[in-house]
Amino acid sequence: MTKEEIREAVLEILSDIEPDEDLTGLKDDVSFRDQMDLDSMSFLDIVMELRRRYKVEIPEEEYTALNSMNSTVEYLAPKMADIVK
Repeated sequence: MTKEEIREAVLEILSDIEPDEDLTGLKDDVSFRDQMDLDSMSFLDIVMELRRRYKVEIPEEEYTALNSMNSTVEYLAPKMADIVK
């Protein structure tokens, strides 16, 4: 997947987990938690959806890499490079 495809996949997951959130103004360089009403369970749902949909394993000690859209895409790019959308 390209970085743009990964970004779209993350947006789709965020939309599914937080359907009431308006993601149109989401800033790529600002923490998700600063922009959305994400609690720890919602965050774990994101991690679980990445695993379920794309078979991406994210160790708990690396969860901080999923802080913002930019950091999430950069972290996922090598893990999802071989996935065909």
